[in-house]
Amino acid sequence: MTDETGRATDAQLLFSYGTLRQESVQQAVFGRLIEGRDASIVGYSQEWLAISDPAVIAASGSDRHPLLVPDPTAPPVPGTVFELTPAELAAADAYEVDDYERVQLPLDTGELAWVYVFAGSPA
Repeated sequence: MTDETGRATDAQLLFSYGTLRQESVQQAVFGRLIEGRDASIVGYSQEWLAISDPAVIAASGSDRHPLLVPDPTAPPVPGTVFELTPAELAAADAYEVDDYERVQLPLDTGELAWVYVFAGSPA
Protein backbone atom coordinates (compact mmCIF):
# COMPACT_ATOMS: atom_id res chain seq x y z
CA MET A 1 0.00 0.00 0.00
CA THR A 2 1.31 3.47 -0.88
CA ASP A 3 0.30 7.05 -0.14
CA GLU A 4 -0.31 9.86 -2.64
CA THR A 5 3.46 10.38 -3.07
CA GLY A 6 4.05 6.73 -3.93
CA ARG A 7 5.77 5.94 -0.60
CA ALA A 8 4.96 2.70 1.16
CA THR A 9 2.69 3.59 4.07
CA ASP A 10 4.50 1.16 6.37
CA ALA A 11 7.90 2.66 5.49
CA GLN A 12 10.05 3.68 8.42
CA LEU A 13 12.44 6.62 8.09
CA LEU A 14 15.94 5.97 9.42
CA PHE A 15 18.60 8.68 9.55
CA SER A 16 22.16 7.37 9.26
CA TYR A 17 25.32 9.37 9.82
CA GLY A 18 27.63 6.36 9.82
CA THR A 19 28.19 2.85 8.59
CA LEU A 20 24.62 2.09 7.46
CA ARG A 21 25.42 4.39 4.50
CA GLN A 22 28.16 2.00 3.32
CA GLU A 23 27.24 -0.36 0.47
CA SER A 24 28.98 -3.31 2.16
CA VAL A 25 27.00 -2.75 5.37
CA GLN A 26 23.70 -2.37 3.49
CA GLN A 27 24.32 -5.64 1.64
CA ALA A 28 25.20 -7.41 4.91
CA VAL A 29 22.29 -5.97 6.92
CA PHE A 30 19.49 -5.58 4.35
CA GLY A 31 20.59 -7.86 1.52
CA ARG A 32 20.30 -4.96 -0.92
CA LEU A 33 21.42 -1.39 -1.50
CA ILE A 34 19.14 1.29 -0.04
CA GLU A 35 18.72 4.63 -1.77
CA GLY A 36 18.46 7.65 0.48
CA ARG A 37 18.49 11.41 0.47
CA ASP A 38 20.64 13.98 2.27
CA ALA A 39 19.52 15.32 5.63
CA SER A 40 21.07 16.63 8.85
CA ILE A 41 20.33 16.46 12.54
CA VAL A 42 20.86 19.23 15.08
CA GLY A 43 21.41 19.13 18.82
CA TYR A 44 24.00 16.35 18.70
CA SER A 45 27.72 16.09 18.16
CA GLN A 46 29.50 13.19 16.54
CA GLU A 47 32.08 11.27 18.53
CA TRP A 48 33.73 7.88 17.94
CA LEU A 49 33.15 4.49 19.51
CA ALA A 50 35.45 1.44 19.52
CA ILE A 51 33.44 -1.59 18.37
CA SER A 52 34.36 -5.14 19.42
CA ASP A 53 31.58 -7.13 17.70
CA PRO A 54 33.35 -9.18 14.98
CA ALA A 55 30.30 -9.29 12.66
CA VAL A 56 29.89 -5.51 12.78
CA ILE A 57 33.62 -5.00 12.16
CA ALA A 58 33.51 -7.45 9.23
CA ALA A 59 30.53 -5.68 7.64
CA SER A 60 31.88 -2.15 8.11
CA GLY A 61 35.59 -2.80 7.72
CA SER A 62 36.38 -0.80 10.85
CA ASP A 63 36.32 -1.05 14.62
CA ARG A 64 35.69 2.71 14.94
CA HIS A 65 32.12 3.88 14.40
CA PRO A 66 30.55 7.31 14.78
CA LEU A 67 28.25 7.96 17.72
CA LEU A 68 25.84 10.86 18.40
CA VAL A 69 25.78 12.45 21.84
CA PRO A 70 23.50 15.33 22.91
CA ASP A 71 25.13 18.73 22.33
CA PRO A 72 22.84 21.73 21.72
CA THR A 73 25.79 23.90 20.59
CA ALA A 74 27.16 21.50 17.95
CA PRO A 75 26.86 22.21 14.22
CA PRO A 76 24.40 20.01 12.28
CA VAL A 77 25.54 16.43 11.65
CA PRO A 78 25.06 15.47 7.98
CA GLY A 79 23.76 12.08 6.97
CA THR A 80 21.28 10.19 4.87
CA VAL A 81 17.63 9.39 5.49
CA PHE A 82 16.42 6.02 4.25
CA GLU A 83 12.96 4.53 3.86
CA LEU A 84 13.00 1.02 5.31
CA THR A 85 10.45 -1.71 5.78
CA PRO A 86 9.69 -2.73 9.37
CA ALA A 87 11.75 -5.90 8.78
CA GLU A 88 14.71 -3.84 7.55
CA LEU A 89 14.46 -1.56 10.59
CA ALA A 90 14.57 -4.67 12.80
CA ALA A 91 17.65 -5.83 10.86
CA ALA A 92 19.30 -2.45 11.52
CA ASP A 93 18.51 -2.87 15.24
CA ALA A 94 20.22 -6.27 15.20
CA TYR A 95 23.31 -4.78 13.51
CA GLU A 96 23.78 -1.91 15.97
CA VAL A 97 25.69 -2.74 19.17
CA ASP A 98 24.34 -2.08 22.67
CA ASP A 99 26.11 1.30 22.91
CA TYR A 100 23.41 2.68 20.58
CA GLU A 101 19.70 3.18 21.15
CA ARG A 102 17.14 4.01 18.48
CA VAL A 103 15.06 7.14 19.11
CA GLN A 104 12.84 9.30 16.92
CA LEU A 105 14.20 12.80 16.28
CA PRO A 106 13.37 15.66 13.92
CA LEU A 107 15.61 16.22 10.91
CA ASP A 108 16.43 19.50 9.19
CA THR A 109 13.98 18.43 6.46
CA GLY A 110 11.11 18.61 8.97
CA GLU A 111 10.71 14.83 8.92
CA LEU A 112 10.71 12.67 12.04
CA ALA A 113 13.11 9.74 11.69
CA TRP A 114 14.61 6.97 13.74
CA VAL A 115 18.23 7.69 14.72
CA TYR A 116 20.80 5.61 16.60
CA VAL A 117 22.30 7.72 19.40
CA PHE A 118 24.54 6.99 22.40
CA ALA A 119 22.66 4.75 24.83
CA GLY A 120 24.63 5.82 27.89
CA SER A 121 24.58 8.93 30.02
CA PRO A 122 26.51 11.96 28.75
CA ALA A 123 29.91 12.29 30.43
